[in-house]
Amino acid sequence: MASYSRILFEGVATHVVSDGEHLVARDGRRILEHEAVYLPPSEPSKILCVHLNHISRVHEFQIQLTPAPTYFQKPVSALNSHRGHVVRPKGCQWLNYEGEVVIVIGTPCRNISPAQAGEHILGYTIGNDYGLHDFRDTDAGSMLRVKGSDTLCPVGPHVVTDWDFHDKQIRTLVNGEVRQDGNTNEMTWDMHYLVADLARTITLLPGDMIFSGTPAYSRPVEPGDVVTVEVEGLGALTNTIVTGPTAIRDDVGAQPTSSEEVVSTALGGDWEFRGIRPPRRP
Repeated sequence: MASYSRILFEGVATHVVSDGEHLVARDGRRILEHEAVYLPPSEPSKILCVHLNHISRVHEFQIQLTPAPTYFQKPVSALNSHRGHVVRPKGCQWLNYEGEVVIVIGTPCRNISPAQAGEHILGYTIGNDYGLHDFRDTDAGSMLRVKGSDTLCPVGPHVVTDWDFHDKQIRTLVNGEVRQDGNTNEMTWDMHYLVADLARTITLLPGDMIFSGTPAYSRPVEPGDVVTVEVEGLGALTNTIVTGPTAIRDDVGAQPTSSEEVVSTALGGDWEFRGIRPPRRP
């Protein structure tokens, strides 16, 4: 098993490995880990995410799981990194964390079986699939702005190769308090299945990322909160929530809302997947 990271080292994106309190570049240069400016650990052409996978989250939503995985996509411009700031725009209030394991592709693959998928996986890292649910009413299908707004895709800090994804704990902590506590064994579809499923029609390229789903208890966070996702054997990914310097423009497009659908999703129910509307309050 090996791990590596990408950092901004003297102005250049550089691969490094851990050596105690230091990170070491391939040419031998060293930097203290706490001084490092991390970058996303790969440069993906695409970021693909499964909607629902962990049984605890399915039970939380009180729905029947689809017979096969469904997916959405985060734009690469949403990428963020370990210790980066996650921006909640002014005028928005429903920003949720979702701690996940992220698959990183190592070699091109297309039309492979689950048994072959491992040969094409470089390794695994940690991701936090933040959702800006204020836009849920208008982007419920694509989740483009919900999941794809700038900074909402922190990944890292390391890619770990030859990691056995079975029976690994996933926890999300907010200001040191555990909020999500799950395990990869509760995933309906494992990592190899997800890669093979997507590769039936989409060529996966080196560096591409696949978010594999989050456990129950995704909830809103506030500016100033420090959110850490811990995955057994992969380390910890930490980010701080901040308020954006500007409000969402109101001269174009749909505006942030706090509808019943938005609130129910942010606080633990997803009416979209039920196929019905929530009851209206009097």
